[in-house]
Amino acid sequence: MSSQAIVKSLVMKSVFGAVALMAFIGIAQAQNLFDPVAKVDEAVVTEFEVEQRILFLQALNAPGSTRSEVIEELIRDRLRTAATRQFGFTLGAEQLEAGLAEFAARAELSTDEFIAGLEQNGIAGETFRDFVASQLIWRDYIRARFGARVQITDREVDRAVAGSTDSSGIEVLGSEIIIPAPPENAEAVLEQAEVIALSESEAEFSDFASRFSATASRDEGGRLPWTPLSDLPPVLRPLLLALNPGEITAPLPIPDAVALFQLRDIRETGAPSRRFSSIEYAAYYIAGGRSPDALTRAREVVAQVDRCDDLYGIAKGEPDTTLERNDLAPKDIPSDIALELSKLDPGESSFALTRSNGQTLVLLTLCGRTPVLQEDQEIDRDAIAAQLRNQRLTALSDNLVDQLAAEATITVFERARR
Repeated sequence: MSSQAIVKSLVMKSVFGAVALMAFIGIAQAQNLFDPVAKVDEAVVTEFEVEQRILFLQALNAPGSTRSEVIEELIRDRLRTAATRQFGFTLGAEQLEAGLAEFAARAELSTDEFIAGLEQNGIAGETFRDFVASQLIWRDYIRARFGARVQITDREVDRAVAGSTDSSGIEVLGSEIIIPAPPENAEAVLEQAEVIALSESEAEFSDFASRFSATASRDEGGRLPWTPLSDLPPVLRPLLLALNPGEITAPLPIPDAVALFQLRDIRETGAPSRRFSSIEYAAYYIAGGRSPDALTRAREVVAQVDRCDDLYGIAKGEPDTTLERNDLAPKDIPSDIALELSKLDPGESSFALTRSNGQTLVLLTLCGRTPVLQEDQEIDRDAIAAQLRNQRLTALSDNLVDQLAAEATITVFERARR
């Protein structure tokens, strides 16, 4: 999110600060904000924390601010905190202050100015401090635990550069398997994915896709058509380019699922590669996950949608969080969403993905793609290597949290709704 967007959000929020604070006080009077909403082993997530995190994310105009998403993320916070405490990871006062200042600087504000803006909207400064501290400690822990294992080779950087800058278009012919992996089944799904990754033929991989994949391509054995490499998520391009035909990626953790890809063929078309500065899409959320009722609802919506604007009429009267519309740079789009969007033309929809541990079906509609008007001339190989390394560490981090969740005793005292 740009600094301008953060500033604009804080300014707009401050206009209604008094109203927000009155609403917050009203909630406190109606119920005990320190009642438990969830419990992770012996650690408790309170109503106060949920309300504060929602207000904090909304003030930043950040994604993931629905009640169900916030509860899920606070549970993951508890898992991360328990793991870091077990190994004695702490954060010094100077390190925390530097992190707070860096965060506030994105809005071109000092730490004190940023906290003052939050407090005008009923958000305690401690909520901001806890959020930043949690992120910093976990980052240090992941780097210490996995950093030595993640080595980026020159070949991988070369492949990434070729995939992002080559003027001759590269197309790949691939197959995919996306296996739903709610936390309680995450370990078993990962074990199954590791078996699939050992497939020795296209036919074997295709058979696994027909049996386990949740995407529409399962009817074709997971086979995808020729696709421009530039249409695929940035995180996936170097992985496919590093494969020889017939080879399969290692299992890739994505939200609520594990993905595998097999390269069947690759070719250069001689045509200029397509590059986009931003991709606009809409996400319509349907309760029920991949249940028959939810899938029927998704098909009904798709039949009524020819463009993104049509979704506003469909979502009329429903909660604001039911429909989300984004216009993001390709690198900022979640990898699973970016992959689905790569298969769509403007106005087309997909409902292969879920959120909320598989309890919410995501209907994606591609609104449009904005092409790059000017090519970048300089290539920073160190920056590319750092990006690839961070992508690997993020995947390892997500996988570790899923494993911690599977081993913990987690109780949610209310059924969170989107």
